[in-house]
Amino acid sequence: MPLTLSLKTKSRIEMADITDKIQGVLDEASMRDGICVVYVPHTTAAVTINEGADPSVCVDITKRLKELVPEGAGYRHAEGNSDSHIKAALVGSSATVIVEAGRLVLGTWQKVFFCEFDGPRTRTVMLKMIGAR
Repeated sequence: MPLTLSLKTKSRIEMADITDKIQGVLDEASMRDGICVVYVPHTTAAVTINEGADPSVCVDITKRLKELVPEGAGYRHAEGNSDSHIKAALVGSSATVIVEAGRLVLGTWQKVFFCEFDGPRTRTVMLKMIGAR
């Protein structure tokens, strides 16, 4: 059974750094080596790995996604959030991170981000640890 994180997003579109939360779950699970699959079971949210040192990167990403897939651009989906579905499809619903010596293996500037495209909402992130303790 996967472990879960619960998140409360604050705005319609945002990128939230969840790296420390994932590492905390990993610490509790006492996993030493393997992989951690991070999965978002929502059709209007996503997960990605990108630069976390400069917050401008997330601003740039969300700004460009808004420009590429604007809200209310005559979509057919009755709920009015088709842009959110498209953005989530473009970014993706999962990421896999290597775990070595109990730590997520990320590049110097990398962080794991939960991407909200239809908030604010309460969301779930599922984690599946595969490896050795």
